[in-house]
Amino acid sequence: MITKEVLKDIIQPVNPRWKTSITKVEPNHLLTRGYSQEDLIENITLPELIYLLIKGELPTPNQARMLQSVLVSFCDHGITPPSTQAARTMASAGSPVASCLAGGLLAFGENHAGAIEISMKVMQEAIKYKNNSDLTHDLLADKLVNHYLDNGKKVPGFGHRYHKEDPRASKLIKLSYKYDCFGDHMKLALSMQELLWARKGIKMNIDGANGAILSDMGFDWKTGCGFFAIGRLPGLLAHVIEEKNEKPFKKTFSFEELSVL
Repeated sequence: MITKEVLKDIIQPVNPRWKTSITKVEPNHLLTRGYSQEDLIENITLPELIYLLIKGELPTPNQARMLQSVLVSFCDHGITPPSTQAARTMASAGSPVASCLAGGLLAFGENHAGAIEISMKVMQEAIKYKNNSDLTHDLLADKLVNHYLDNGKKVPGFGHRYHKEDPRASKLIKLSYKYDCFGDHMKLALSMQELLWARKGIKMNIDGANGAILSDMGFDWKTGCGFFAIGRLPGLLAHVIEEKNEKPFKKTFSFEELSVL
């Protein structure tokens, strides 16, 4: 017979194997990166919190403004992205909001949303190589551009299927100067843009601009798609709600119509 004491031993939670330095959970108290969550709730913005969670320290005011601009720039691109179409299709089928959002995020891939990570990885590895050589940004850019074009490949972070000049990228480049977040990665990106514009009429897109900015802010390339997801999620939610306020599959039947079917 299973007694209450035996049952208690069976269901008692085992100490988790995972360890984290992000948040310490105690009865009636949460400490995130060394800061009380009660204090964080009142005193910092969402971009500041995101920076704190990922990097373990609070950003400077300029870094916070830059990250806010990066996140806002991802907000939405109409009905064109596969992620938006996936989320809206699920919403039209009556799926729960959370499932629709998950469906949109799962549509992220190498050709949509994943491009920022590829761009960041290329630039970060290139700058590491530059720091161990005597190459200038211009010479390094020439090597990278030639490598991609000579092999018939698209240069990650450049060109857009809808925009000849991505308006978001242009604004972000200006803000990187304004907020003192302009460094080696953006210098490299601009050198690449100069070459690509002369040879192909191609300019930097939002992935290239934000990839360079996030790299100059010290973020690992593996965070790239995550930042895109954080910025795009509100847009996906707006599309899901808009779709749910439409008629299911764009057509519903009244009881009178159903009675004659």
